[in-house]
Amino acid sequence: MPDLYAAAAAALLVIAAVLIGRNLYTFRTLVVGCPPVLGTCEAHVGPGTPAAILVAAAVVAYGPSLAVRLPWRALLAAAWGAAMAWIWSLALIDGWQRGVAGRLTTKHEYLRVVDRFHDIPATLRDFTHHIVLGSAAPWPAHTAGHPPAAPLTFVLLDRVGLRGGGWAGVWCITVGATACAAVLIAVRALADETLARRAAPFLVLAPAAVWMGTSADAYFAAVAAWAVALLSLAVTGRSVWWAAPSGLLFGLTCYLSYGLTLVAFIAAAVLVLGRRRVRERPVALFALLLAGLAVVPAAFTLAGFDWWEAYRLLVTRYYQGAGGVRPYGYWVWANLACTVLITGLATAAGLRRAGAALLRPTRSAADTRLAVLVAAALLALLVADLSGMSKAETERIWLPFAVWLPASCAFLPRPRAWLTAQAVLALLINHLVLTGW
Repeated sequence: MPDLYAAAAAALLVIAAVLIGRNLYTFRTLVVGCPPVLGTCEAHVGPGTPAAILVAAAVVAYGPSLAVRLPWRALLAAAWGAAMAWIWSLALIDGWQRGVAGRLTTKHEYLRVVDRFHDIPATLRDFTHHIVLGSAAPWPAHTAGHPPAAPLTFVLLDRVGLRGGGWAGVWCITVGATACAAVLIAVRALADETLARRAAPFLVLAPAAVWMGTSADAYFAAVAAWAVALLSLAVTGRSVWWAAPSGLLFGLTCYLSYGLTLVAFIAAAVLVLGRRRVRERPVALFALLLAGLAVVPAAFTLAGFDWWEAYRLLVTRYYQGAGGVRPYGYWVWANLACTVLITGLATAAGLRRAGAALLRPTRSAADTRLAVLVAAALLALLVADLSGMSKAETERIWLPFAVWLPASCAFLPRPRAWLTAQAVLALLINHLVLTGW
């Protein structure tokens, strides 16, 4: 019953955000069409509908048993494939153009600036001069709101011949779906394999898939997740050399999104959980981690991009736009309703059990370690919320934090019932809302 109470409380939070958002505020105040998410409330079906239902049914029916029986590497591959199938089918409910190819070509998105990077070094040197509204040729909202590694990714795809929104969408979905495997690797390394296997179907079928197809934040989430996964291997596995590529990805993460510096909370939890290895080889571990971490910042700094100056200008740009209009008093809790929508009611129940694992020293060590990892991701999300720099659109912005939370569902009994709830929520969202991302 306590699990059901937690799920019911999460559902009530969403209902409150919907009712208060629709009745006490206007569109010009919230700047979202279907509060608390960005989109248009419109029932619809599409070519992805049958596939989405079939994928959901297959994962519910066979996911828990396959997660137990498959060899570990086969499970990782199967989880990645199933996550891609789930994301693709949900995206195609809106059709190819609206659901995939057109997402990253709108006026706010990264593909609108590809032609402005014809001279990449010169563009990087000049990047900060176009962040604030009122400057010469200001960047579109998403380019202005992120460090240049985000738009540069799509510039490089264009340069190798993968041009246009279709290829950009394929990139984000394919890479983004790997976040599922990265989280599994981290959970296995830091907690145990049994919990990772129990979490696998929930990581695959997370409602976050609605926004992972197609959003660049899905790609960001995967990069951050692999940074954490490799660090987990460095502090628990046979070789500390994993710390070097982990640091490299952490550095890239910070140059994909300013807010993803908060992934440091998850990294700190990994270091705490792997403190035995940290104590055994601290010099080698931190030398490799910091060496990797320095690569991307050094490259962009030498190219002429000043991260700190850009962030200062971003804050100005944020309050020039919707950030200066959206009420903090609503979004500081409505953002959490968005988190319920991307992680699902099962995750609310799982987080309740994770909290219990932290508070009860009699629980197994593996349970406690998983609870610490999940709590770190939740803490990062809450800090982002309180900062006031994430008012709305958190259904996509918080994907890098949210992908960790369904791992808490490993604590739940009767997984098929909870998986069904996850699938139904995702299907309802994607069929009732034309999402903005």
